[in-house]
Amino acid sequence: MSARRFMINSRTVRDGYASFDGDIYNHMVRVLRLVTGDFVQLADEKGVVYYGVINQVAKEWVAVKISSTQAASDVDSTVPQITICQALPKGDKIDLILQKGTELGAHDFRLFGGRRSVARIRDDQLDSKLERWNRITSEAARQCGRNDVPAVSWRSSAVETANDSGQELRLILWEGERERSLKETLAAQVKPASVVVAIGPEGGFDPLEVRHFAQHGFMPVSLGSRILRTETSSIAIMAIMQYVWGEI
Repeated sequence: MSARRFMINSRTVRDGYASFDGDIYNHMVRVLRLVTGDFVQLADEKGVVYYGVINQVAKEWVAVKISSTQAASDVDSTVPQITICQALPKGDKIDLILQKGTELGAHDFRLFGGRRSVARIRDDQLDSKLERWNRITSEAARQCGRNDVPAVSWRSSAVETANDSGQELRLILWEGERERSLKETLAAQVKPASVVVAIGPEGGFDPLEVRHFAQHGFMPVSLGSRILRTETSSIAIMAIMQYVWGEI
C-alpha cells in the first residue's frame, strides 16, 4: 500500500522532523487513524516532497521523522506557468474553479471583484476567505498528486489586477470580441514562459474593464459562438492551454 500524501507548509520541517496540529493532525490521526510507524509523504508549497515515518502521536499533535527528500525537479519547466485571473462569481462556483484549475495545472489564481460581480467580499471576511480558498487548492493538489500548491490571492478590482500582471502572454476572454479568436491567437504564438488569462463574472466584463486590461497588454479573445458560464470558461481555457502547450 502506498504512503498517504499530505500538503504541508515548509516552515513545519525542522532538523529532520515535521510536526503538525490542527487540520493535518485531525486528518492523519482521527480520520485516517494513522499510528506510529506508518509511512507518509509530505509535499510543501515549493514542490519539495519529504518521505518519512510517523515518529510520535500525542494528544493534539503528531511528529514525522523525515528519512529522505525529493527536490521539486519533476515540474516540467517547458510548460508555461498559467495564472487564472477570475472575477469572483456568486455562490460556491469559485470552489469548482479552484479545484479543477488545480487539477489542470494552474500556477496560481488571482481573484478580484469585477464591476458586474454579484458576490462581494467585505474587508472583515477577506482573511478567512483566503484561508479557505488556499485550503481548497491544497486539498485539490493533494488529491491529484501535485507536489506544488497554487496560491490564491485577492485584488479588489480589475484595475488592480491588470496593473499587477507582467506575464509574457496576457489574454482576456470577452464575448464582445469579434475579430480575434482564442484558437487563432494560440496557433500564432510561440510557446510563452508565462500566461495570464482574465475571466469575467456571470454578467461578463464591463467595457471599461476590457479597455483597462487592453491598455495593460491583455489581448481580448473570443471563444467563438459558444457562450460559456464563468466556471466553465476557466476550466475550458486551462484544458485548451494544457493541450496546446502542456501535458495533455
